[in-house]
Amino acid sequence: MKKIVVIGANNFQMPLIKKAKKLGYEVHVFAWADGAVGAEYADFFYPISIIEKEQILEKCKEIKPDAIVSVASDLATLTVNYLADKLGLVGNSLECTKISTNKYEMRKAFKNYGVAVPNFIEIIDSKNIVEIEELQFPIIVKPTDRSGSRSITKIENLKEIDKLKTAIENAIKDSFEKKAILEEYIEGEEFSAESISYKGEHTLLTITRKQTTGAPHFIETGHIQPAGLSKEMIEKIKKEIFLGLNSLKIENSASHAEFKITPNGEIKIIEIGARMGGDCIGSDLVQISTGYDFLKMVIDVALGNKPDFTKVTEPKKAVIKFIFSNEDVEELEKIKKEHPEYIYYISPIDKINSHDIIDSSTRYGYYILAI
Repeated sequence: MKKIVVIGANNFQMPLIKKAKKLGYEVHVFAWADGAVGAEYADFFYPISIIEKEQILEKCKEIKPDAIVSVASDLATLTVNYLADKLGLVGNSLECTKISTNKYEMRKAFKNYGVAVPNFIEIIDSKNIVEIEELQFPIIVKPTDRSGSRSITKIENLKEIDKLKTAIENAIKDSFEKKAILEEYIEGEEFSAESISYKGEHTLLTITRKQTTGAPHFIETGHIQPAGLSKEMIEKIKKEIFLGLNSLKIENSASHAEFKITPNGEIKIIEIGARMGGDCIGSDLVQISTGYDFLKMVIDVALGNKPDFTKVTEPKKAVIKFIFSNEDVEELEKIKKEHPEYIYYISPIDKINSHDIIDSSTRYGYYILAI
């Protein structure tokens, strides 16, 4: 029996753990014990934090896995590719890992490869922002190495200098490497795209229309697949995304690209992660909307096998909605009453107003529809 190591065991990793078990693999899971809801589905669980790469490596030398996998986490991706490199398994290169998990290094790679990106600078101190004169307002401030809408702030102009300094300080505080990236804000509709890469050959699976709270923090409120774009626009998007994937040297993994379509139809790449999209986009929505088993593809590629593009289910419209208010709960109850057949999954829902929503991890819950 082949052995699969999964890095992480939270809600977003649980579908991957279940899929590996269903496919008949022996599943070994590493994660911090707190919140490790996927642990019960593993054959073996090791309560080791996903950032403890050396500890995990020593254990993996005993396990002798055939593949290392994870989904929807940049932090886990660092460990996945480190282990794959040390153990001689399939993954992306360490160079790819470095530039695809750091927004500043990513922007530099995009720019050098001719990918259309907004102007940007890196900041390490909110008191030293002379370089900001290079940018046109409005601008976006964010940590260089975080995801999930953490510490993202839109600044309209230099009159908001105090707000700017606070935003930079918050971004630096939340950054693992204590740096922030500032980039020009791009007008346009937000989308994301899921792809799978095998030996450097890329396949676009689907495009997602993104819904957010808007300025200043842009926390995701929902996602819809398919995005309802023309074939001509999809081809244009695919060309730009594949250019981005090549610039980041993504060769053997899923990928999640975030981009905007400007009012004049230009494609502007915001960022690309060498992993599935979070928010259940990769783990659930892709299969609902395309019929493709994306989770199996991730495992297949990690095992060194070509991904299988057989449709395992009939494609439907896929929607995920996040709970922010009592009105959102009421909308869910209405759907349950009028269209119970649409309900695909409902997460546990926290008490409304039990805490502040400051990023994607603090939303009260969510539900998925297959329409």
